Amino acid sequence: MRNHLLMIESPINRWLGGRSFDDCREQFDTDGYIIFEHVLPEQIINDIHSALAPHLGLNIPGRNEFEGRHSNRVYALPAKGRIFADLITHPLALAFAEADLGDDCLLSACLAINLHPGESPQPWHFDDSHYQWPRPRPSLGVSAFWAIDETTALNGATEILPGSHRWSGDHIGGAVTVEDFSQARIRDGDPGARDDAIKVVMPSGSLMLAKGTLWHRGGANRSDKPRMIITPQYCPGWTRQLENMAIAVPPAIAKELSPRARELIGYSIHPPFMGYVDGRHPKRALEDKSHKD
Repeated sequence: MRNHLLMIESPINRWLGGRSFDDCREQFDTDGYIIFEHVLPEQIINDIHSALAPHLGLNIPGRNEFEGRHSNRVYALPAKGRIFADLITHPLALAFAEADLGDDCLLSACLAINLHPGESPQPWHFDDSHYQWPRPRPSLGVSAFWAIDETTALNGATEILPGSHRWSGDHIGGAVTVEDFSQARIRDGDPGARDDAIKVVMPSGSLMLAKGTLWHRGGANRSDKPRMIITPQYCPGWTRQLENMAIAVPPAIAKELSPRARELIGYSIHPPFMGYVDGRHPKRALEDKSHKD
């Protein structure tokens, strides 16, 4: 069992601004989100930009209104550089994910989203909607939003509806629909414009954590430069991951990750034995393959 006192009280204190973890969690539970500024140092930000440069250099645009036709998305990040495996195990994000979802939580998805100038507002959505469990209900996810670039009101900062994680109903005006995943669908104007929306303006290196039931969307980029975030998303150990990490992160890469990163992508067990491989703990299968290699 993990030492929660060590994890919560020691490594993350420097980011809590003198507050207790319990106080921050209370705010997280009430508002559905919480922001911590200047978490990642400049060198890490530079390293992330360097690791993503070959992928973003391909300039593959989004396929539909949801992905963003003037955006680049880079999926399966734990397979694309050790720095992303370090990011998904960042102690501040994990403290909230494990507190909400359990020690055996999993990484459901991890992607970079790069909004270019001219990008339009994304449809409203909440990140654990794929579980199709009627609202209101407990959240089945915690999403981290790492500001790799500064996010501003002009360059497409994520927009949120505070407290919406408690709302009933699975639809609001301007919410994502099946048609938004079609290449043919083009939205006219901004049907999701709302007076109660807040733009999450953050300096580079900052972190927003959001409940899986919080309504949010990517904003419109009306600046002359792209803005990038990375969003690792966590889910309970007994639910299916959004991205198939067992295939996205091949065993040859997985065996080089830290033990905690391997657990998050699926080399772990939800008690008593959910997730086994051939009757054994999945890490045994990885160890067997390593010995054969």
